[in-house]
Amino acid sequence: QVQLVESGGGLVQAGGSLRLSCAASGSIFSIRTMGWYRQAPGKQRELVAAVTSGGSTNQADSVKGRFTISRDNAKNTVYLQMNRLKPEDTAVFYCYADGLIDFAQAMGKMTFSPMRDYWGQGTQVTVSS
Repeated sequence: QVQLVESGGGLVQAGGSLRLSCAASGSIFSIRTMGWYRQAPGKQRELVAAVTSGGSTNQADSVKGRFTISRDNAKNTVYLQMNRLKPEDTAVFYCYADGLIDFAQAMGKMTFSPMRDYWGQGTQVTVSS
């Protein structure tokens, strides 16, 4: 059973830093894209940053130059280093894995799942002014 487990959220003062981590667990064969969305109170969920298995990244304009996304494919883990945080960064941050294939083994035979998308439970990031 695949799960995404996030860590690293918390309370920080404006100008400070936080590092979010998200590890995908289970019998995972491959993950196409991993990344982070965030949702502030009263607002829609928005993409923050994403990284493919090949290392290509995409970031929201609002975080360029402040946030860095990285990924460890061997550990199925994605990181979001957030620097120079602002009060408007306050939100619940959700990790996601897109195009994930997991597998099962029985009697020497491997069976692969279709591609699926998964979400973490969310971690709160609060930036005080």
